[in-house]
Amino acid sequence: MNKVPMTVAGEAALREELEHLKKVERPRITTAIAEAREHGDLKENAEYHAAREQQSFAEGRIMEIESKLAAAQVIDVAAIPHAGKVIFGTTIELINIETDDTVTYKIVGDDEADVKNNLISVSSPIARALIGKEEGDVVVVRAPGGDVEYEISEVSHL
Repeated sequence: MNKVPMTVAGEAALREELEHLKKVERPRITTAIAEAREHGDLKENAEYHAAREQQSFAEGRIMEIESKLAAAQVIDVAAIPHAGKVIFGTTIELINIETDDTVTYKIVGDDEADVKNNLISVSSPIARALIGKEEGDVVVVRAPGGDVEYEISEVSHL
């Protein structure tokens, strides 16, 4: 099985969701199914079918999370000595060479990516262009709107 990189925060979030599904959602759904069964004819019982659908979704999500956690390679970037090099888990401040705009990204696992919060996937084009580069390097990122040049102004292990 291929290991999938994940930050410490990403692993904690998945474990929290798994705990919630197993200890809160599963019992709630089981109770809802039992109550719906008491109402009689299951063929025309919308509550029963809705509860079964919720159960199916919850069990599928539990299996998915357990699989992700089994394949996870948790990387604690704070434990890695800072060398100014872009690696998985680092936070990078970039300066757009053309516009002088500054943007900050953190490179995270695929499941943790959230562009609105500046969390980019390790497999995204911008992260692939940055990995292995160092502070002061100029990087060309191939974007749908054309190539964009960035200077790496700071790399931190937050």
